Amino acid sequence: MAKIEYKDLLDAGVHFGHLTSKWNPKMAPYIFMEKNGIHIIDLNKTVTCLEDACQAMKGIVKSGKKIMFVATKKQAKEIVSTEAEKLKMLYVTERWLGGMLTNFTTVRKSLKKMSTLDRMGKEDIYANISKKERLMLSREKDKLQKVLGGIADQTRIPAALFIVDVKKEHLAVAEAKKLGIPVFGIVDTNSDPNAIDYPIPGNDDAYKSISVIVSCITKAIEEGLQERKMDKDAAIEEKEGVSEEKVVENA
Repeated sequence: MAKIEYKDLLDAGVHFGHLTSKWNPKMAPYIFMEKNGIHIIDLNKTVTCLEDACQAMKGIVKSGKKIMFVATKKQAKEIVSTEAEKLKMLYVTERWLGGMLTNFTTVRKSLKKMSTLDRMGKEDIYANISKKERLMLSREKDKLQKVLGGIADQTRIPAALFIVDVKKEHLAVAEAKKLGIPVFGIVDTNSDPNAIDYPIPGNDDAYKSISVIVSCITKAIEEGLQERKMDKDAAIEEKEGVSEEKVVENA
């Protein structure tokens, strides 16, 4: 696994926390000092936590399971959606719908409806209905696509969540905890690190900070996917080798 460099985190401003007046006392173990009324995060702790999170994330992906990225704050949307699409993972960047995990049956109905509307557009069925109906269906499809586009291929509950700003995404955290789904996430000095399984202390407001942490997580996922492919290829080769041996024996 690629080594996480302390300097990269420092250059990205991962160590800058919130104003001391807005801190969560549970973050005390991860705070290095206070400077000009702002808490400074201990990057040594960040490196350790990030390495642990990456190792665990890699293991989950290697087993063939899906990760859901959650980041609805403006500065994180593009980073998360781009990386998740590249990795073919699930993501939510608009808003968290209540019950997205705990009431997935209902969400699945919405996904099916979105798929149907998309198919209607591709098959030119819209051409056979009135302009008003076509406009209404098109708007409905766009609305569903905006909210559910990142989970369009979801068929089951994800194996883990990676969250940018666990305080803002408290609904997602609560649903995951209710179902026993492990949660990975960036925790700033105003957050509760005890609420999630793999807290990564860091600045969850700055674009560069979010980007460097997400990059580490996505590299771990890529390694997990690559190792899974290698294991599958090795298993196929071994199976083919055994089959060839049997053919030779029976000849």
